[in-house]
Amino acid sequence: MERFQHYIDGQFETGAAQFASLDPATGTPWAEMPAASAQDVARAVEAAHRAFLGQPWAGMTATARGKLLYRLADLVQAAAPRLAALETRDTGKIIRETSAQIAYVAEYYRYYAGLADKIEGAHLPIDKPDMEVWLRREPVGVVAAIVPWNSQLFLSAVKLGPALAAGCTVVLKASEDGPAPLLEFARLVHEAGFPAGVVNILTGGPEAGHALTTHPKVAHIAFTGGPETARHILRASAENLAKTSLELGGKSPFIVFDDADLDSAANAQVAGIFAATGQSCVAGSRHLVQRGVKEAMLTRLKAKAEAVAIGAPDQMTTEVGPLCTQRQRERIQALVDASVAAGAKLVTGGVTPSGPGFFYPPTILDCTDAPDAHVVQQECFGPVLSVIAFDTEEQALTLANDTAYGLASGVFTRSLTRAHRMIRGIRAGIVWVNTYRAVSPIAPFGGHGLSGHGREGGMAAALDYTTVKTVWLRTSDDPIPDPFVMR
Repeated sequence: MERFQHYIDGQFETGAAQFASLDPATGTPWAEMPAASAQDVARAVEAAHRAFLGQPWAGMTATARGKLLYRLADLVQAAAPRLAALETRDTGKIIRETSAQIAYVAEYYRYYAGLADKIEGAHLPIDKPDMEVWLRREPVGVVAAIVPWNSQLFLSAVKLGPALAAGCTVVLKASEDGPAPLLEFARLVHEAGFPAGVVNILTGGPEAGHALTTHPKVAHIAFTGGPETARHILRASAENLAKTSLELGGKSPFIVFDDADLDSAANAQVAGIFAATGQSCVAGSRHLVQRGVKEAMLTRLKAKAEAVAIGAPDQMTTEVGPLCTQRQRERIQALVDASVAAGAKLVTGGVTPSGPGFFYPPTILDCTDAPDAHVVQQECFGPVLSVIAFDTEEQALTLANDTAYGLASGVFTRSLTRAHRMIRGIRAGIVWVNTYRAVSPIAPFGGHGLSGHGREGGMAAALDYTTVKTVWLRTSDDPIPDPFVMR
């Protein structure tokens, strides 16, 4: 059995406690993980705080920070096959996706490496003739980064990259459900040459999370996960008044109009809900289709769902692997069963297979007559698609916005004017038109409502890890006048 370690203050540690990590394809233990205690977390935060204030990090130029990030990017690219294999083994995510995604993660570190010395202040045309006033952007301090098991190399890169570029230090907590790739990634951080304490990586359960989010020396909490955990984090942040950026779940509408290229839309819908076994925050889980092409789209989607190659996630031919945990599979089955009981029509899938592992088949439910079904309203985080027909553009927009989430959306139409109307009307942080599930380090990513707040990616993310300092310089040599009058 493989054994992994924490990375705290530049040192690798086994930890006082350990737990077994299960292979989702077999349901059996394959590795031993360290479990961080509250004391471990406190040591990591203290190390990050010392590194933030001390040399060499505090005195390092932005250009030098960028060079470290470039070095890290090269190491990530070289180690991508090993990291991908670990993520596949520990989370069940198929190797086809982990290989491509982790190789691309290097581009996020390169983007923020180049951005490190582009974070600028400003000169203010102040209304006082004997003053020069300017703004400095400075790092906010110690960042607590908390990521889930899915797409964890990507979800950590969109936090670590901008935070380090800005000059912050980081304590990164990997999910206890599949932390192997991030614990291995710590070795690349070490090899890249970041000073001790600048990046600390550990894993653990609720105790570790609470200790991290309430620590008085944490200045910013960057979290990706579910709304309920986010509520706990917001309550915890009342202890230290840390800034928060929250990238949460979604119940994203995938809208197909009758003038769309149906074959292209069907392929994009498969990518949006069955890729990554549906375990994606931007999953296009609500298929809204104009009534005139509903049956044509259902025929295409049913055929594609039933042709999906389900199998061992470490095989390049596999298209859908297991879910990450048994409890997630049980939750999904309960949501599907409740939806069918509420009037949804099962088109395909919907039955937990026998045998080892946490597999669940691509599932489609026609919810046109059951728009309030559980699978329509709740994030399943699995390969489950709900389908609802609409007649008019106005109805499509109403259905699209009938959710407490607001992360992503997709619109398929050949009409440019309609596309622009939908872009304006959809309440979501991302609108993909005639495509779906595309990302880039250049483009901000995030939502609103139950999908959180703040943005990851682009310049906006780097600025989120800074604070503004206003500098006043008096240029007159005359004595200061009446001290009891505010200037």
